[in-house]
Amino acid sequence: MSLYQYKGKSMPQRIVLTIIQTVILATSGWILFGGEETLNSWWGWTLGPGNGSRQLMLLILYMIVYIRMMFTIYYLLKRSIHWEEAFSIPFAFGLYYIGFSLFSLTTAEAITIWDGMIVLLFLAGSWVNTFSEWKRDQWKKRPENKGKVYDEGLFKYSTHINYFGDVLWVTALALLTRNPWALLIPLLLICLFVFYNIPMLDRHLEEKYGKDFVEYQKKSKKLVPFIY
Repeated sequence: MSLYQYKGKSMPQRIVLTIIQTVILATSGWILFGGEETLNSWWGWTLGPGNGSRQLMLLILYMIVYIRMMFTIYYLLKRSIHWEEAFSIPFAFGLYYIGFSLFSLTTAEAITIWDGMIVLLFLAGSWVNTFSEWKRDQWKKRPENKGKVYDEGLFKYSTHINYFGDVLWVTALALLTRNPWALLIPLLLICLFVFYNIPMLDRHLEEKYGKDFVEYQKKSKKLVPFIY
């Protein structure tokens, strides 16, 4: 519960998190553009060169994720970051960057209009996640809203709409690899949200806002708008 209770800059943790994220992003770029031969020789794998256009598309999308993460860490996230988070958060994103990069090397399929639709899904998920949190941040800055539950904007449709955005863009990256096994990663993310993050955060919010949060939950879905 202490994960959500304390505010603070915790700048050393944020810097360490940023450094690790940057190294992981650079590693994914190496994997996408030439690293497969080294990995094959190290581990005895049979990774192929993939498709250059697909690899470039993935790397660009990774960079968008990276920029949004930096915006969240240094601007939107007001609570302190614990040392375990400074290492666990990059681990999760390493699973995305490196995992999806490896999966993408198993196919040489050319880019099609289907991939363009997947990119739109990625952009939609990214917008849902970052825009919803930015609007909440702006709302909380107003003095008259202090101590109130934010149930406006996209959060009107889901108590954890930002998590739903995460599910969308991670699923899009999985689909872009053209490897069905990559879908295990967003499935794992959904399980993490449903069975760990959401219950923990809900307990914290109910303790903080009391019956106001309980009433808000009755009017909103938990994760997927209009469904769950």
